[in-house]
Amino acid sequence: MIQLKSVSVDNWYACTQLDVTEEQRKSFPAPVVYWIAESKVVTDFRPMAIYYDSDLVGFAVYSDKPDHEDNYWLLALMIDTKYQGRGYGREALRKLIDLMKESLNCKRIMIGHRPENGIAGNLYESLGFHSVSEGLIDGEVVRLLRCK
Repeated sequence: MIQLKSVSVDNWYACTQLDVTEEQRKSFPAPVVYWIAESKVVTDFRPMAIYYDSDLVGFAVYSDKPDHEDNYWLLALMIDTKYQGRGYGREALRKLIDLMKESLNCKRIMIGHRPENGIAGNLYESLGFHSVSEGLIDGEVVRLLRCK
């Protein structure tokens, strides 16, 4: 069972040890330590540790403040290379969507991914995220989920 926990003094270092495959580094270029550091100065970023039972399996970051168009952003989602292919990313994304809908009462969630990351694109699309741009925005395909 997937659980989301805030990154804290107890798990921050373990989060920094999470990694993706060499190929995926092209799609997920910022390491976890970067996101944790940025969350200390960008105060609306919420870094989350993703657990399967007691095992730390991934990491995510979302914003708890809407942008100027009332969109909430899911900024990063990754599953450690040792735990990929088990459905943890899908379940974590579902949990993140539920968390954002319940705690933020958001109506729109945005997410981006590099165009070469077809696995992420397929996952996001399968959970209802639709492309909102013809081209790339800052090098990414941007997708929108309308929450009901």
